[in-house]
Amino acid sequence: MNNQFYLILGSNLGDRFQMLLAAEELIISKGIHIIRKSGIYESEPWGFESDQLFLNQVFLIECSLKPNDLLIILLNIEEKLGRKRSFNGYTSRNIDIDILYFNQEAYCDNNLIIPHPRLHLRDFTLRPLCEIAPDYIHPKFRVKNIDLLQNLNDLNPSRRV
Repeated sequence: MNNQFYLILGSNLGDRFQMLLAAEELIISKGIHIIRKSGIYESEPWGFESDQLFLNQVFLIECSLKPNDLLIILLNIEEKLGRKRSFNGYTSRNIDIDILYFNQEAYCDNNLIIPHPRLHLRDFTLRPLCEIAPDYIHPKFRVKNIDLLQNLNDLNPSRRV
């Protein structure tokens, strides 16, 4: 059975456009089908200070993987692209790939929470998500993405580049 996931990719170090493209190519190389992708959006860092702006893009993907199996693949892609994880809060990074949604389900275990617990707070997530899935209903809040965006109080707007 195929599952659908929404992913967000982000980069604020190095050649940000090339990093998003490299991550996309590696995702495809794992047999994961990209059904739809948003444009690329630029924004200030969220939750920490940095001079480098982020680029973000949202993908709708389809694959037979379960959430934790997909997470392992995404973490391996980040590592392959040079991501060094810090456990001291948010930091600049050359690549970040997060799972936003899984089918129409909520999922939670020790390694992963879906829907992403902060997606409803971030313009840089909701704006590209609404480009490709405005009517998707958040499984916990029972509200459409477009309504989450319209009611957002994020003072850090993103812009399409």
